[in-house]
Amino acid sequence: MAELSSHGFQVDWAATGSEGLARAGSGDYDVMTVDRMLPDVDGLTIVENIRNNGIKTPVLVVSALGEVDDRVRGLKTGGDDYLVKPFALVELSARLEALLRRPADPRETILRVGPLTLDLIERTAKRGTRELDMLPREFQLLEYLMRHTGQTVTRAMLFEEVWHYRFDPRTNLADVHIGRLRRKVDAAGETPMIQSIRGTGFLLRAPS
Repeated sequence: MAELSSHGFQVDWAATGSEGLARAGSGDYDVMTVDRMLPDVDGLTIVENIRNNGIKTPVLVVSALGEVDDRVRGLKTGGDDYLVKPFALVELSARLEALLRRPADPRETILRVGPLTLDLIERTAKRGTRELDMLPREFQLLEYLMRHTGQTVTRAMLFEEVWHYRFDPRTNLADVHIGRLRRKVDAAGETPMIQSIRGTGFLLRAPS
């Protein structure tokens, strides 16, 4: 609380999961941190509950559980970011500030990243004025990448969120689909937007 207050935050806190759930359910906060390991209610239960009730307050999940599956579960439940303990307090502040800079409703129907536009209602995609002819799975992949612009997305995350099953490290399914998507998004002569991060996954970035 002292660290966040020193950065200009007005801070409130709850010592138990049930108290935190009651406070979070008010919808009165600009951003929240939720610890997974709470005395009486699992932190992800709090996140899931407020999301089911239509509360879209950005949530940073903090936890000592740092495996890929743990991070994926935290994001899939409704967390907007996931910070693994131990962490520097200055990073906590920076991540909360980043969440506050995000659009008020990250679930808008039109996504834009640089020249890319994705219309979630019409199911159309464009890069500038060029229309992209994409298969349903490619559309889902691009939507996920655009919602995580500037973040490295692992293959495990893609399998959980797009294919909805556990990642098998022996398959190159994600790489094949990303390869097809990249050829459509990054045409000859255009600044590449989809990058492969060796040994980790993929990253979508707007051209500088």
